[in-house]
Amino acid sequence: MTNTDFLFRDCIDALDPEVAELIRHETARQQDKLILIPSESTVPAAVRNALASPFHNLYAEGYPLDNSRRMTQAQILDYDHRLPEFRRNADQRYYKGTEYANILESLARRRAAKLFQGNGYRADDLYVNVQPLSGAPANNAVYSALLDVGDTVMGMDLIMGGHLTHGSPVNRSGLNYKIVSYGINPDSEKLDYEQMMQLALEHKPRLIIGGYSSYPYAADWDAYRKIADAVGACLLADVAHVAGLIAAGVYPNPVGIADVVSFTSHKTLNGPRGAVLITHRRDLARKLDRAVFPGEQGGPHINAMAGLAVALRLAATEQFRDLQAQTLVNAEALAAKLAERGFRVPYGGTNTHLLLLDCKSIVGADGTPLSGDMAARILDLAGIVVNRQTIPGDTSALRPSGIRLGATWLTQRGISESQIGALGDIIADVLKACTPFSLTGRVRPLARAKVDFDVLQHAQRRSRALSAQLGIDTDAAVDDYPHFYQLDADAAERCLDISVSGNAPADFLQIALSSDVAALNDGERQPTRVLEKDGAAMASGSVERRSASEFHLTLAGWADRAVAWLRALSDGFILFDDADAHAKAPGPVTVRILGEGEPEMLAESAGYSDKTYSIGMSGALYPLTPAADLPQFEPAIAAVDMLRETPLHALHLELGAKMAPFAGYDMPLWYRSVSDEHSAVRSGAGIFDVAHMGVFDIQGRGAADFLDQATTNDVKRLKVGSSHYSFLLDVDGIPLDDLMIYRLAQERFLLVVNASNNDKNWQWLQALIKGEAMIDKRQPGRRLSGTDRFQLRDLRLRQSGAEQRVDIALQGPKSRDCLLALDGSAEDKARVKRLSWAGVTQVALGGFDLIVSRTGYTGERVAYELFAHPDQAAALFQALLDAGATPCGLAARDSLRTEAGLPLYGQELAGELNMNPAEAGFGAYVKLYKPFFIGKAAFIANEAGRKFQVSRFRMDNRGARPAHYGDPIVSPRGRVVGKVTSCNIDSEGYQVGQALMEIGFRKVGAQLALYAGAARAKTTNLGRLSLSERIKVPEPITILTRFPRRR
Repeated sequence: MTNTDFLFRDCIDALDPEVAELIRHETARQQDKLILIPSESTVPAAVRNALASPFHNLYAEGYPLDNSRRMTQAQILDYDHRLPEFRRNADQRYYKGTEYANILESLARRRAAKLFQGNGYRADDLYVNVQPLSGAPANNAVYSALLDVGDTVMGMDLIMGGHLTHGSPVNRSGLNYKIVSYGINPDSEKLDYEQMMQLALEHKPRLIIGGYSSYPYAADWDAYRKIADAVGACLLADVAHVAGLIAAGVYPNPVGIADVVSFTSHKTLNGPRGAVLITHRRDLARKLDRAVFPGEQGGPHINAMAGLAVALRLAATEQFRDLQAQTLVNAEALAAKLAERGFRVPYGGTNTHLLLLDCKSIVGADGTPLSGDMAARILDLAGIVVNRQTIPGDTSALRPSGIRLGATWLTQRGISESQIGALGDIIADVLKACTPFSLTGRVRPLARAKVDFDVLQHAQRRSRALSAQLGIDTDAAVDDYPHFYQLDADAAERCLDISVSGNAPADFLQIALSSDVAALNDGERQPTRVLEKDGAAMASGSVERRSASEFHLTLAGWADRAVAWLRALSDGFILFDDADAHAKAPGPVTVRILGEGEPEMLAESAGYSDKTYSIGMSGALYPLTPAADLPQFEPAIAAVDMLRETPLHALHLELGAKMAPFAGYDMPLWYRSVSDEHSAVRSGAGIFDVAHMGVFDIQGRGAADFLDQATTNDVKRLKVGSSHYSFLLDVDGIPLDDLMIYRLAQERFLLVVNASNNDKNWQWLQALIKGEAMIDKRQPGRRLSGTDRFQLRDLRLRQSGAEQRVDIALQGPKSRDCLLALDGSAEDKARVKRLSWAGVTQVALGGFDLIVSRTGYTGERVAYELFAHPDQAAALFQALLDAGATPCGLAARDSLRTEAGLPLYGQELAGELNMNPAEAGFGAYVKLYKPFFIGKAAFIANEAGRKFQVSRFRMDNRGARPAHYGDPIVSPRGRVVGKVTSCNIDSEGYQVGQALMEIGFRKVGAQLALYAGAARAKTTNLGRLSLSERIKVPEPITILTRFPRRR
């Protein structure tokens, strides 16, 4: 370095070791993995060198002089002529210092023209643009050059093999143009050019696009040309995937047939990331140039042009032609192998570089087929990199059922046909070892899968060995865990010291180890074991808690296998319970080998515990004898001699409320009218007395563990200051109650339960704590562990003192304004303002000590529940009335929750119809990935045969008689297909309700009929009806979305 420059002269390892390390890891990944992404290739070192050249430093908006288009390569590189010419005439650039950039771009254009000339057109006849930064800008430039917004474009359907820029509704092409999509013939699984002709004649597109991202057969460009000519359309051939095949002469060349040809340079062409446009039409050339620059992008990447020029030179060699020919052979061989192993290869095979595999032939016990996403993720763990892909028959690009495989990269590395066969066997073995299943999602089931541990480990070894046999032009040092690791086949028994760390390693180890890890304090140790699925010991030793974020294990036996097992559990894709594929260990965690350890001799029974669940506990070889069976829970029903009153009872009477019994309390039904109160919540703010609801407090280090096993939602993921909806299930999977859980602190929770179930819930929780009630019918002696590590309190009782709480609900779009009208500090008001949905905080407003949550039971997103001391409840209620809130009774609360599609215990949950959360439409709050919670096994069994789910409906006639619980809903053919569970008048004056429906009749917009008041209807002998006699007829109804769309 001189004393006048500021150049960073050191190498990247010295200047930025972090990025240098990332580059090394990525290089090692590409060395180690078997990469089958069809849109990727391993770029030759010469191309990479060009990309890293000083051409990167330039800005060169504009183009070289047009006269260079017809120059030969020798003329372009004739510096004696080009440089004087540049100095005298300049160029069309906006920047100077571009003389060599001009030569480079002219060279790249010429090489592209020479390489792709054909169909009677020579290089001199072609106009080439090498500036597009990638395929999407290139195609968008074609749209801009040839079309007006709103014009009709015909391209291949994305799901059947098209491309995002060929008209996908989420892409600019689909947003700005009218798209007509063509597909394949479902019988032949091939393009149907006659059908395409009919579509074109019907819709008269201005542009037709040929080219595909996953259709594995060559295009008939003459057929495309014929269709385009029939309707006077331009033809764009997007050959991004097959440009290298075209250059090698093993795929039909569209140049001179299509009006415009576009392709990317980084797929089969093995070049840098970029794109090329070619046209033989002089009248389009300038339009295309101006559409690229300045229309679509600014300065081109001159270094990418340098890499492209090198790639084009390599593509003209015999070696490149041999590569492309072998790529086709390898793709066909892989398709044949996978078909031989029993997989369906969509489209019947391939004659290009790529193929697809239909994963649906692998089906789980619950009927879930293997998804493309799960297949791709599990294969990646096995060392084989593919991408998920839609195939014909799929309905959404978000839920593909196939995977896409390309032969380009591995053919570059020299894979042979016999090795292709071995690769196909690894893929088939892994996918056939998968167990697909579904979790319950908010909208639809969520496809997931697990894989056998030993098959996965074997596949990792085989894929890595195969990769090591192939050529590679890099030599990066490969790091072990967490980057690249595997269980060696010859691993012997030994003792290892191991570290397990992360955000919550205790939760992970509580599931993964046989001992009760949750009982450990910092610095404490206990004997432990790692068990196989069947309960046999894999390794044994001890576990020590160093801190909340780190544990140390000393394991003897098959310790290397135990390390690989723990790492695989953390990854989350191995099957560790044959009876429950849904179960997933908490994580992720980091599992590191610290070194050789000293074996510890354990007594035969040491290291086992009576905790609720651990891996291997249900296995046939688990050594402990089950505990004595426990009885099923039966709540004690206490007689109610007189109605109870909330702390607001006197205020309700003063306000003139219509009172009625509810859940053992004398409660307000309404004050003025139900419709006024309903409207007040939807347009302003309504306040409800819900002080009859149960409010429990649970705190202590074992509180989260207890709630996670007693309720269905994932308490461990619930953050401090947040809340979630959940269920208490009985051992038959039927709700004892639905509830809200609020996490006030790391070890403190607030539970709000239904008033009608308060006493039953308290008894249930006490029975769980004391180990007096059955929690699992499969293992009737199983108990919840760690119940001595927390305290449970009923905050409505006077014994809670200053912490006593009751609930008041403030709901509606103006409820925040009412709440913030109370006096308080700026900090406390800011906390309320910051609350997102389901958030909870503690503040002092209006002189009241409040726990405030942004939750509610009305469907309003601006809604609060206020937990106040009962002695302050009436004053708080009055203060909010003074701030503008409208008092509302239980009738409006019911009409609001019905309109919002929310469930009521006893109607949409449990009740006469014994409805579980999934039937109510709230199965997403049942987290089946948790290894254990009460009622899980029964819930899964119920789901396997479930035929019904709740839907919302609206009665079509405003004056229709009200529907009641149990009223039948019938199909147009008169068959009962549903039963009403709730019905009320909505904001528009219609009867809106919820009903348990046969799943096949839940389609939104379906027209059905309802016999309102059926329980009170008299049976009529239709054969004895007289003229003019009136009979009961069903009311027409329309099925609505499960929940109303947010306003």
